[in-house]
Amino acid sequence: MRKAALCFLTLLACFSGRPNQTQGKVCNTIEKEVPKGAENLAYKWSEMVLIATANDTEKFNPRPTVTSRFLGLIFTSIFDAWSRYHDKAIPVYLTETLRRPNLEHSLKNKEIAISYAAYRTLSEYYYSDEELFTNFMLELGLDPTNNSLDPTTPEGIGNLAAKAVIEARKGDGSNQYGEEDGSNGEAYFNYVNYEPINSPDENIDLNRWQPKYFSDGTDGKFAPGCLTPFWDKVKPIALQSADQFRPGPPPLIGSDQLEKEVKEVIELQANLTDHDKALVEFMRDGPQSVQQAGHWLKFAQEVSLRDNHNLDEDVKMYFYVQVVAMDAFIACWDSKMFYDSARPNALVHHYYKNKKIKAWGGPDKGFIELNGPEWRPYSPDTFLCPPFPSYVSGHSTISGGCAEALKLWTGSDHFGSEVELVAGAMTEPENLGETVTLKFPTFTETAEMAGISRVMGGYHIQADNIAGLELGRNVAREAWKFYKIHIGEAENQY
Repeated sequence: MRKAALCFLTLLACFSGRPNQTQGKVCNTIEKEVPKGAENLAYKWSEMVLIATANDTEKFNPRPTVTSRFLGLIFTSIFDAWSRYHDKAIPVYLTETLRRPNLEHSLKNKEIAISYAAYRTLSEYYYSDEELFTNFMLELGLDPTNNSLDPTTPEGIGNLAAKAVIEARKGDGSNQYGEEDGSNGEAYFNYVNYEPINSPDENIDLNRWQPKYFSDGTDGKFAPGCLTPFWDKVKPIALQSADQFRPGPPPLIGSDQLEKEVKEVIELQANLTDHDKALVEFMRDGPQSVQQAGHWLKFAQEVSLRDNHNLDEDVKMYFYVQVVAMDAFIACWDSKMFYDSARPNALVHHYYKNKKIKAWGGPDKGFIELNGPEWRPYSPDTFLCPPFPSYVSGHSTISGGCAEALKLWTGSDHFGSEVELVAGAMTEPENLGETVTLKFPTFTETAEMAGISRVMGGYHIQADNIAGLELGRNVAREAWKFYKIHIGEAENQY
């Protein structure tokens, strides 16, 4: 009887024109109870995105810039499809398709539209997992072969949203299709012809990035080239330009600041606790990695579960957070390629070339006294340190940005997440430490923990971290204006 009475009151509110807080959820159509948290379909598609991202890492090795773009565009297509079933939302790329009448703004139509958008974009960007996405569509009772572009149906709107995003982003500077001049059709080819000043064997300019040798997993070694050195050329979604918030220069050889910060890296690593090791490994995002954009998508999922989100809330939150991650990577690479700065690995070797220091000796060696030029990051031989310039830190930039985004979106800095890890499991499995619990009380502290973990691990100096955090926050604040425009809560000032 209570349910019947509630349905009657809801219908009365819908047709009387009087405001009702439940109207946006159930009016226009009589629907089942709205799925929340892990049951809402936007969350379920985010799970598919993370599986595909982890698989992509296994197949193509870590490429955080590339995967951040995939995630940004996938969730933009989902948002665009959803926007046609919302009263005010404005699509980013689906600009030629009209908003559907209010009577069609049902949960079912939204679910169908976002599913086709997700399916088509996932199949485009994570093409090697298309069978996975097809099977999921079938589980949902949707026809993956339905290629309709009818703008009056949710299937057509979803397909159109994906098509609009894919077409708009061809030629955006990412070189996904090998379309840039001089690429000869090779995807992600270095079309800017960047070459490091230094070689792995000779450090000519100590202020510039020097590639380092990795183990090939057997008895050989190789020095990977710079990852996507052209990423500063990629067109952002929310930013006006890649260099909009470019930070000032990093400290250079000869400065007191750099000398102090290199010493800090050595001291932090020499005194790593089990808690520190676990933090370094967790933020490094080891096996089955989803890279930084995916890591913060996981954090956003935790918010969805914590706050019991419905589909509308998850569509909007994932869209905003992943646009921030994508644009933050572009801004970060602008700084990296503009300054082309040295990593701690090379800096320690220079400053301590004639000195003995306490440091981590490598897997199974623990902390020992060694010669300065033997110093290395707390990292496996097969991935010694990130293969691209140092300033600013990517982890700091993306974490600073996504943390600020979640703080702005939720209206609170409270997070309350925690994770349990065995220290050393991803770096020195034969020398395991204690099981520790990492706690992330606020979004801001989570970002700062991500940033300092990169200093403790020996991948960055403090300047890389501090400037990266601020750069990310600037990106998030700018993207917030963009987000408010696209959810229909602010006028477009651009």
